[in-house]
This record gives sequence, C-alpha cells and structure tokens, in this order.
Amino acid sequence: MLIRRPDDVLPSEITPEPLYRRRREFMQAAGGLLALAAAGLPSPAAAVEPAKRTIRLMGMQPSPLSTTEAQNTWEQITTYNNFYEFGTDKTDPAENAHTLVPRPWTVAVEGEVRKPRTFDIDDLMKLAPLQERIYRLRCVEGWSMVIPWVGYSLSELIRQVEPTGNAKYVEYLTLADVKQMPGVRSRVLEWPYVEGLRMDEAMHPLTLLCVGLYGQTLPNQCGAPVRVVVPWKYGFKSGKSIVKIRFTEKEPRTAWNKSAPSEYGFYSNVNPDVDHPRWSQATERRIGEIAKRKTLPFNGYGEQVASLYAGMDLRKLY
Repeated sequence: MLIRRPDDVLPSEITPEPLYRRRREFMQAAGGLLALAAAGLPSPAAAVEPAKRTIRLMGMQPSPLSTTEAQNTWEQITTYNNFYEFGTDKTDPAENAHTLVPRPWTVAVEGEVRKPRTFDIDDLMKLAPLQERIYRLRCVEGWSMVIPWVGYSLSELIRQVEPTGNAKYVEYLTLADVKQMPGVRSRVLEWPYVEGLRMDEAMHPLTLLCVGLYGQTLPNQCGAPVRVVVPWKYGFKSGKSIVKIRFTEKEPRTAWNKSAPSEYGFYSNVNPDVDHPRWSQATERRIGEIAKRKTLPFNGYGEQVASLYAGMDLRKLY
C-alpha cells in the first residue's frame, strides 16, 4: 500500500477549500454556529488564539482610498489566514507563526534599477507617511475580509530606486527559512514564494506596501514585518514577509502559476465571470457572515483600475 507523506502532496491534489469548508461549517452549525453569527461573533472554524497586540504605530493618517464597509475584527483577521509557509490549514499560521523573527529584517531591491538598495525595516517604515487604508481582500477560495491595513503606496519605494526603461515588471520574493517556517519543508509550492506585478500595476496608488493593520505592526501570521496588498486581485498576489524586490524586463514566474498554471494566472484579477476550474467565483463569503454575497469585478475597485486592462481579454489573461 502506498502511503503519501504531507510533502508528497501536490497543490492540485489538495481538497478544494469550499468543499471541506462547507462540510466543516455544516458540522459546526449543529453546535450553534448560526447563533454565534447572529451575535456577531467569530466563527469557531478559527478556534485558535488571536494574535497578541503588537507595537502601536504612531502618526498614521486616514486615507481617502479606504472603503466605508464594516471591518472584520482583530480576532478574525489574525486567526483565519493563508500563509503556506506555516501550513495549509487556515488556522495553521496562527498556531505556528510564533517562530518567525520579524526583526532584524532587510528588504533588498535590485534588478533593472539605477539605485539598487537594501532597506532596513525601520528605515522602510519611515520612507513615506503611513496611512490607514481600509481595503477589501478577496481570496480565490471564496472568502473575503475588510481589513484596516497600514502602509503607503508601493510607488513611493519604486521612485526611490529609479527603475530603468527595461523595468516592465516588479517581482517580490518572500522569506523561505525552514527554521522559522515549518511549511517550507513541504512540497506544496516551490519556495521561496514569488509573486509579481506589471509596472503600471505596481505604480498604481492602490498598491500598498504594508507594515501594519489595526494601527499595529503586522502580526506574524499576517505577513510580518512587511508585505504587499493589491486589493483588486486575489489574495495570493499580496506576498507576505518580503525579503527581496526585483525589477525585471520579463514577466516573473510566480509561485501558484508555476504550480498550477491552468488554475492561477499571472494577473489574477478578481473576476466573477471567470470561474476557477474547480469552483465558481461569482459569490463570496465575508468572514463572520453566513450569507454569501455577489463578487464584485476587480473586488469593487473597477472604477480605479479597469483602465489598466483596456483591450485585454481577461478571460484568457486571467
């Protein structure tokens, strides 16, 4: 009999999130899930300890780019996460990310730039005024959150390093340290985790270089100490715990696109009309709610970003 070890399991063989989540939610409902939801309490699907409050960030300004939708709670945001470096279950990051050491930390910026530079995290946090930006985050599995991120537009950093005319894409690489990240021992993805954007996407004011949430520095399970947030794309485009940013002439080969190219395209814009091969993207479930809601094109940011894709076939360039 063939026994499969966890690190033998390919991404395409992982049970789709909606299937096992529906089963889990059905079982939880028998124990009072509906009553908890009616009371506005977090789902017991995330029955792990929320992150302790981190360092308070001072001098933040509210951003006109924020949504006015109700925010998810600190408890929900820090107990229900995708961060495969700490495990593939949604509660794994909250349980395992205490091993991450977010300081000291540096981010190297290299490639097609006139001024390559390595930023210490504390210098990076002072590079531009910090803003609180309340963004929706929509994940490819069908769930969403509204999160009060803290940071500044990635374009502020990009201007500092002066990209050359050959810089067509921005690639960002995340930490892959097996001593700090137990999930890196698995073969679920090729490590380090790599994501990227076209230059005009990276320069868009909505694209956030994020150093905190809820007015605090980032908890480990949420991508400490620095990550990217691209609110009109599925959540896996928003790389966590970034250690390198590289400017390239060619489109980067990104982690999920390498692993399952038929399922995860380079652009990964939220598009309710383009289904994932294994489930629909037409609806989503906001964490903490039972009822589903319609998925908005570009996650509701179409007015700001649709012009970036004028003339493109977003069914083929998914």
